[in-house]
Amino acid sequence: MDAIKPLPQVSSFSASLFSFLDDSFRDATDLSQSPVLVSELRAEISDLDQRLAGLNRQLESGLAAYASFSGRIGGLFSGVNAKLADLSSSTCVPRLASDGGKEEETTELVAGEELPSLAKEVAQVESVRAYAETALKLDTLVGDIEDAVMSSMNKNLISPRSSSFEEVRLHAIKTLKKTEEILSVVARRHPRWARLVSAVDHRVDRALAMVRPQAIADYRALLTSLGWPPQLSTLTSPSLDSKSDNVQNPLFNMEGNLKSQYCGNFHALCSLQGLQLQRKSRQLGNHKGENVLFHQPLWAIEELVNPLTVASQRHFTKWSEKPEFIFALVYKITRDYVDSMDELLQPLVDEAKLAGYSCREEWVSAMVSSLSLYLVKEIFPIYVGQLNEANETDLRSEAKVSWLHLIDLMISFDKRVQSLVSQSGILSLQEDGNLLRISSLSVFCDRPDWLDLWAEIELDERLVKFKAEIDNERNWTVKVQDELISSSNVYRPPIVSSIFLQHLSSIIERSKSVPAIYLRARFLRLAASPAIQKFLDSLLLRCQEAEGLTALTENNDLIMVSNSINAAHYIESVLEEWCEDVFFLEMVTGQYNPQEVTGLENFTEPSEGIFGEEFEKLEKFRLEWINKLSVVVLRGFDARTREYIKNRKQWQEKGDKEWTVSRALVGALDYLQGKTSIIEENLNKADFTAMWRSLASEIDKLFYNSILMANVKFSDDGVERFTEDMEVLYGVFRAWCVRPEGFFPKLSEGLRLLKVKRSM
Repeated sequence: MDAIKPLPQVSSFSASLFSFLDDSFRDATDLSQSPVLVSELRAEISDLDQRLAGLNRQLESGLAAYASFSGRIGGLFSGVNAKLADLSSSTCVPRLASDGGKEEETTELVAGEELPSLAKEVAQVESVRAYAETALKLDTLVGDIEDAVMSSMNKNLISPRSSSFEEVRLHAIKTLKKTEEILSVVARRHPRWARLVSAVDHRVDRALAMVRPQAIADYRALLTSLGWPPQLSTLTSPSLDSKSDNVQNPLFNMEGNLKSQYCGNFHALCSLQGLQLQRKSRQLGNHKGENVLFHQPLWAIEELVNPLTVASQRHFTKWSEKPEFIFALVYKITRDYVDSMDELLQPLVDEAKLAGYSCREEWVSAMVSSLSLYLVKEIFPIYVGQLNEANETDLRSEAKVSWLHLIDLMISFDKRVQSLVSQSGILSLQEDGNLLRISSLSVFCDRPDWLDLWAEIELDERLVKFKAEIDNERNWTVKVQDELISSSNVYRPPIVSSIFLQHLSSIIERSKSVPAIYLRARFLRLAASPAIQKFLDSLLLRCQEAEGLTALTENNDLIMVSNSINAAHYIESVLEEWCEDVFFLEMVTGQYNPQEVTGLENFTEPSEGIFGEEFEKLEKFRLEWINKLSVVVLRGFDARTREYIKNRKQWQEKGDKEWTVSRALVGALDYLQGKTSIIEENLNKADFTAMWRSLASEIDKLFYNSILMANVKFSDDGVERFTEDMEVLYGVFRAWCVRPEGFFPKLSEGLRLLKVKRSM
């Protein structure tokens, strides 16, 4: 019978042993399971012995390999030493005495041509030595990583409650970082060692493939033990917009060992992600992968958001007809827990040296991404289906209203969550990449067809509202009196143009909520540009109706055309002022790739800006109808001067002293002054100047060709009479310039020649 061995002293027990005994023997009934426990322990000891024997064999193999490396390196060094000795002996300088008192002649026996090859062999030996040392060091580190990973994966060997479990994982992460530092140096300094780097990367990737899933699984289990996700019953109350003071935040309620474990797990995940970012940056090239890597979500924050998303979607399914509740709930969750991101988790991210990561931003981004995903899968398909299925006008109109209501909710939600992010003072919300991550409207990046549908609905709704304003004739007669708009007093536009600009401004403001520049340009080309074209069409239609009815002979028709020209010029000037804003300038600086979205090549912006085509059309409209006003006045003036022009005898007759101007010309001049004055009263100054100058040029050609160039004979009285008539004609235009004769160059030159002939 074997002697009974005495029990060891309790004071010699380790903390892990105490923990093991506490877990195995919680009460007296557990003593009956002692034989089973003993057999399990013996089996584990047997497994450990086998594993230890395997590790010893690996160690012996490693030592043998190291000895082989050392032997080869020693042989190489021996060869180098022998060659150096030969070199030393070959550089000796023997002295040879000559007969007859001749000078001593010295010869050096060094073979200069052998030195370069010898130096090359020395460099090769040094390179082999460095390669061997680096390979051995990396092999040792990777072996430590694999051992640590296997130990952390085997939950039967280490109790999860003991600190050694976290220490093993932490040791693995530290070793991984050290290995990555060496690989970075090797990749930078020794690009020819690519196979060594590739082999190490392969083994490290296998280790990471086991560490990350296990770390995430442990993190999820820890979150469950903390009571995450919190109950949403208090968040789904009617007061979703008000902040709940009694929100239970499990992250703030952690204490003691539980808090330490959570922080350790969170830090481990952040360290692993930072390590992966470094590895990808090295593998892609630092400058190539930087932009892609920056937008990788933070794993630990994603694991906080995922269970919240699952819990929230149970409520979302009840609110498909009331999407405002969905947005309110997501915003409330985001806001109520955002403080814990800054106070508790951000220091852990900083400690893990994850540069460029803000926990507040990552939290908001993850919540917005979960909402966007739900909108894409569940909400937008319903709304698109309603639009496609609605055949009747009323049903389609109702579907459009629902669509615009959803867009309004998304815009409002984005502004609120962006306000939460901007409170950190870190993020620049003007950057496209950042806006995409915290904007629910980013759903249009993957579905540009939905953006096109939105632009179409937006345009239709604005045109319907604006049509009623166009049909109101009073809006075409009352002038804009807005002193804040400097150009309104210059162009004197009708109030309908100001109403149109309000609708256009609303479209532009809504486009600013789109988080990508190329999508904003696409939206404006589909919604704003057609709106401008529709307004220009309405101006053209009014002018054509006036021309078709009376050929613009009536004063009211002249006023109608003048108001239309004023409206066009005013819209043109305001658009030009808007396009000087950075919002429009960045659309033509080539900051987006047309190939990102199918069909975007159709939306390439002209060099003049986003509204380049519209500027050209507005200008063409103005010039065309200014010219028509000039032609209309000229036509009437020509009809009233026909007798004056046909009467050639009058230039040889004696003049009538009672009249300072020919009687046949009085009616024409009165018509000219009357029509031009009406246009002056209604047309803006810049366009009126262009109109009367064009008119003066045409009258100059008319009189010059019909009188001076028609072989008319002038007496002295006739020359004097014609000169006086032209002075009266100049006087009509003297109200708008100091020297009107300068705008009648042909007549002025003809009169000068007539006077010269008379004096000869």
